[in-house]
Amino acid sequence: MAPLRQAVEVTIVRIPIESRWASERWQPARVEIASDRTGRSARDIVPGECLCERTDAAGDHWRCSGFEIELHATEAEGYYLNLSAPDPCVFVMWRSFDDGAMPPVRPVVVTVSYNEAARFMDAGEQVDTVPMIPAIADWLRPFVAANYKPEPRRKVRRNDPVGDSKVAGPGEPGEGFPRR
Repeated sequence: MAPLRQAVEVTIVRIPIESRWASERWQPARVEIASDRTGRSARDIVPGECLCERTDAAGDHWRCSGFEIELHATEAEGYYLNLSAPDPCVFVMWRSFDDGAMPPVRPVVVTVSYNEAARFMDAGEQVDTVPMIPAIADWLRPFVAANYKPEPRRKVRRNDPVGDSKVAGPGEPGEGFPRR
């Protein structure tokens, strides 16, 4: 089954800070469904193409286009965990780039799966959350309803050392004692 895709745009914000170690902090601020502002389809936009949207007292806002959220049936549990959370969110994995282009940090992957985001973080990647807008949640719900099947509960079997098996005495060959 081919993955379901939704084109999105990520807004990255440069926040000025007063610190002796850094003058600014970058973070994702919004993820929205892509709008056709340029007359090009989402497939024609190079991922990470960023345009300065506005500059104000809160910092520079950069709109980064060309990203897609892909839904895969194997990730249905991660989507379910996200939608059932009190505050569903979109996960943005981003990196710093030293190519001289602005902004110096750009999104790389956008996902709505808790599990996929956790794997990125386990690999040492920078992942931030952005509140999920209702349009993305509405697009995600039918997919989760069709593909998420919770695992059946398994009966827990207690470890009973005196139960069914014979317990070997000291020096007798049996469990835990090698035969000579």
